[in-house]
Amino acid sequence: MSPMLNIAVRAARAAGRVTMRFYERVDTLKVGTKSRNDFVSDVDRAAEIAIIQELRGKYPGHAILAEESGAHGGNEFEWVIDPLDGTTNYLHGFPQWAVSIGLRQRGQMQLGVVYDPLHEELFTAERGGGAQLNDRKLRVSNRKDLEGALIGTGIPFREQADLDLYLKMLKAVIRDTAGIRRPGSAALDFAYLAAGRIDAFWELDLSPWDFAAGALLVAEAGGTVTDLAGGDRFFETGNIVAGGLKIHRAMLERLKPFLGPDLPA
Repeated sequence: MSPMLNIAVRAARAAGRVTMRFYERVDTLKVGTKSRNDFVSDVDRAAEIAIIQELRGKYPGHAILAEESGAHGGNEFEWVIDPLDGTTNYLHGFPQWAVSIGLRQRGQMQLGVVYDPLHEELFTAERGGGAQLNDRKLRVSNRKDLEGALIGTGIPFREQADLDLYLKMLKAVIRDTAGIRRPGSAALDFAYLAAGRIDAFWELDLSPWDFAAGALLVAEAGGTVTDLAGGDRFFETGNIVAGGLKIHRAMLERLKPFLGPDLPA
């Protein structure tokens, strides 16, 4: 494990300790609303502070892009942080949430950590070094098409402007599959895809901190991550498709009819 990945893991574990401390007493937390159906709690903020303290302590010159505190200026290295991905799940006691930390250099992802402290699962990846779950090497599933596949997704929930279009996409994708899963934490969706627990994934309007670490996990586990047109603009659009090479192509074909002015790739 490289020094940078080691620090990222340490930061993720520090945030994990914060989240676990309050998980059984979420009724005591102060909860605010960032936008419709988008919540933030004291735990989100405290976990983010814990991460930033760890990172700044070792790399004070690095830039940071964090969900709660926004952009912190720095050099060519930028940490992309979601201190609690799945806040709504967390606040309801639904056991699907995680800490996500990624590092990119001049826009290219270099390492990623997705940590599920509730189940003690630590997903890690470094560019060119593969992806691991704890000490086990990860590989995406070898599913060739949508027949019998298990697909992950996220349903638009903020302003729900994309909901009607999304439901049409859902109807097209679900055909022939073994089912669709929407657990509510994009970071874990990508981690599960890297681990072969689901076969493919797509979602609209994600933020960089939702998938920065997870996208590298998938790529290093042998998968493909693109925008809806098969390009590399997903950091710009937030619209993303991922999976093994063959099922990824099948997903793009199913989603292609919906691209247009109302849905940029």
